[in-house]
Amino acid sequence: MSNQSVQVDPLNSPHPVPWGWVMATATAKALGHPTGLYYYRSQSLLSPDRQYAAYSRIQMQVQPEFFRSHVTSVLFLENLQTGDLQAITPSSPLADNPFLDSNAELDGRISIVIPVSWSQTGHCLLAREFESLFCSSIASDYAVIVDQENNRVRTVSPLHLQYTNAVLLGWSANNLDRALFQVGNMGDEHWHLWTVDVDGCTVPAPGDRPVTFGQIMSSVWMGPQVQT
Repeated sequence: MSNQSVQVDPLNSPHPVPWGWVMATATAKALGHPTGLYYYRSQSLLSPDRQYAAYSRIQMQVQPEFFRSHVTSVLFLENLQTGDLQAITPSSPLADNPFLDSNAELDGRISIVIPVSWSQTGHCLLAREFESLFCSSIASDYAVIVDQENNRVRTVSPLHLQYTNAVLLGWSANNLDRALFQVGNMGDEHWHLWTVDVDGCTVPAPGDRPVTFGQIMSSVWMGPQVQT
């Protein structure tokens, strides 16, 4: 899979979220720009069989008080033959669909999903769900696994471990149906590799490495979009 352009990421992920845009947008009020909704569209990830494209749309609500701003997102899966579009919202703790009415308290929450890899056959999509809170040290990844054959979406993370941060790296090279995470505690020098399957089963993976499949496609639609 093609490499993305170098970006700053809160967890130094190989699959960075648009953190520069988030921080620039969050400070827009201080620069004299109005508060309100701002949007960003990720690059598209084309499946190996070129039948599907995945991308995400990120929405940021900028508030006068920086720490009350919040970021939400939705993952889209497009059938390039039929034009059918499926919207997918992760089931992680801070995820919330910005295109549906919700009474959930969102102040300060950051929930960004971006496509990371297809499976070799193109039937399954792996996405990174990054979650954090403004003005805090809380930050970690979840893996969103979209199984098209079984019409199933699972959001998983390493279980039964003591850690402050988990970083999704891709699929496991040793087990291509498992997500590979780097897991550790903030300040520790050595972090460890663990794989997680669709049911959350977590096993150590020393010496493993991440693999990704698919082609990143840039378009005129990617990047910051019109503010509302």
